[in-house]
Amino acid sequence: MAALERNRSFTQLIEFEIEPHQQQALVSALSAQTERLALGYGGFLSASVQVSDDGRRVLNYLQWQSREAGEAAFERFESGEQDFWQLILTHQAKAVTFGSFQVLSSIARSRDNALQCNLLG
Repeated sequence: MAALERNRSFTQLIEFEIEPHQQQALVSALSAQTERLALGYGGFLSASVQVSDDGRRVLNYLQWQSREAGEAAFERFESGEQDFWQLILTHQAKAVTFGSFQVLSSIARSRDNALQCNLLG
């Protein structure tokens, strides 16, 4: 079972509650940060930055090959190496919510446009 758990990808979600006028600047900062992650951290798979229709929430989705890879990157955020806490202050986030999840099932389109479902368990 432990070997199977090491093969599951790991997702981190960071949701920012902000004023709508801060949205574009925060999205730009998170996009730049995500690019640095993609270039500088082993185990990085994918990421996206999403916004709510009302402009008050921004969601940063980060997917890693393993929990260990995601946690190692986040430890560097906390230590100031990527200025994560400064990002929160600069964009005047009212609240920041963190979540982490292990991927057990995923569905994606294959190159021939068929649906592929990967179940891990």
